Amino acid sequence: MNAPRSAWEGFLLLARANGLCAWRRLGAMGGRSRLTALATALFVAAYGLIAFSLFHLGLRFVMRFPGLGSLMVERLLFLLFAFLMVLLLLSNVVIAYGNLFRNREAAFLASLPVPVEAVFTWKVLEGTILASWAFVFLVAPLLAAYGVVQRVPWHFYPFALVLVALFSAIPGAFGAATAIAVARHLDRKAFQVGTLVVVAVLVAVAARGLRTEEITDEQLEARALAVVDRLLSNTRAAQSPWLPSQWLSASIQGWGEGALRTAAFYGLVLAAHSLFLGRLACSYLAGALPAAASAVHGRASPMARWQWFRRREERRRNLAGAWAGGVVDGQPARPWLPRDHLDMALRWAGLRPETRAIIAKDARMFWRDTTQWGQTVLLFGLLAGYIINLRHFSRQLDSGFWVSLVSYLNLGACALNLATLTTRFVFPQFSLEGRRVWLIGLAPMGLQRAVQVKFWTASWTTLALTVGLTVLSGGILRLGPARILYFVAATAVMTFTLNAIATGLGVLFPNLRETQPAKIVSGFGGTLCLVLSFVYIVAAVVVLALGSPWGWREEPPHPSAAAGAWLLFVLLSVLAGWLPLRLAFVRASRPGITEVR
Repeated sequence: MNAPRSAWEGFLLLARANGLCAWRRLGAMGGRSRLTALATALFVAAYGLIAFSLFHLGLRFVMRFPGLGSLMVERLLFLLFAFLMVLLLLSNVVIAYGNLFRNREAAFLASLPVPVEAVFTWKVLEGTILASWAFVFLVAPLLAAYGVVQRVPWHFYPFALVLVALFSAIPGAFGAATAIAVARHLDRKAFQVGTLVVVAVLVAVAARGLRTEEITDEQLEARALAVVDRLLSNTRAAQSPWLPSQWLSASIQGWGEGALRTAAFYGLVLAAHSLFLGRLACSYLAGALPAAASAVHGRASPMARWQWFRRREERRRNLAGAWAGGVVDGQPARPWLPRDHLDMALRWAGLRPETRAIIAKDARMFWRDTTQWGQTVLLFGLLAGYIINLRHFSRQLDSGFWVSLVSYLNLGACALNLATLTTRFVFPQFSLEGRRVWLIGLAPMGLQRAVQVKFWTASWTTLALTVGLTVLSGGILRLGPARILYFVAATAVMTFTLNAIATGLGVLFPNLRETQPAKIVSGFGGTLCLVLSFVYIVAAVVVLALGSPWGWREEPPHPSAAAGAWLLFVLLSVLAGWLPLRLAFVRASRPGITEVR
């Protein structure tokens, strides 16, 4: 085949090759395991039906408020798309960085006689699709429910689908530009200090702008519309005409309400910006890709220009020389000198050498991958925002019903954060062994023992995080010591169960060809892990809430109800966690698991 002569021909060639590969993988999956294909279709259909029903009930409930329903729905849509736009931007930055600079396929394509513009355009498009599929998966049932409630014509649905596709292109272009900037200048002191300053300013502005406003009794006697508008004053930022989310929301609402000219105007604004930014990114940023890739692969660490980091690295090299039989500052090496803090902690814990080796390997691989710990920082940043705003709920807890409701909702929120952690970081741990997994299988400890080590390491690590989060949130909500201890015990059981689900499904549905955790999680196994985790969390929280020892009314509940609910919760947790983990141990003991397909 002749080499493509233009960027467009190269892009079409890459799109055709990847499309054929995806189609063949889909056909191979359906032919090899019809049960897997059927389960996938059933999960997608069940999710769409359940999500549509919940959104439909919620929108109908809000619309029943006379004179206020349409206003509240309008503000909710503006807020939803604004938050989703921020999350899409962060996701595109992380995925674009990994897809362009931490991907073997990108390095391979750079060596082919394909124009760099074609490679860059295809990788940006691939990253945008990978980052946006969950957004489309979430928004589709909401838009369908909104259309049913508003009784829109049939052409609303294809129009909304086109708008969502155009909207997804804007965070993709900004994500690619940010990834190029980070790759080029991450090791510069000015860039690092400037980034920290900008983040601190944004956090301060957000904390000041999202501060709640108290309403007095005199103000409540005014018109209801004015009071609601004042209570929702913090939502005005999501209605800024400079935000693409505002264009999307205004166009969708305009089409749903019959204002076709307004909808068409905002739709054209969205299309113009999407096409312009996409063309700008693919034309001008592609030229910076080789230099950015060279900078990423040419530097040892982004902290190399700091004096304290150079002294630390020099001290570490001296320690390595001491362990090899050399000297440290002209003195004989001391045999008791530890290699590093991690090795010292693992030795102090009394772990066996093979266990320490696997834990140290996984920890170092996690730390060396910028996309891994970068997503961890973003996730904990969102978690910090949740904790900061949780204190506003404690002012409204003036009855037993609201105390129980908020406390169990907080338990569900903590569990959902844990499910996000386990699905994103625990599930791909086995697949990240890649083509070298057969080496672990031939080791004396065996592959099954390695899976056990990964499970217990992930469980104890996340247990420390979730227990701390539960205690902190319980203290902010002013729960008593007995309730905090109760929720800590429930969180501990759910931690081991969710880690068992993620570890087990990670072994049952491995992807040993892929090196990017984001792509591993985006497959069938990762989706199944996330869905099963959410189903388990909902079932567990409902069971615990129905048998709450403190009750939902003034009269105390019967002790047998609380004991029965806790027993049912433990049985559900054991079944949900033990079954996939047991199947994973059986699968790991078979020789065929090391085959790369």
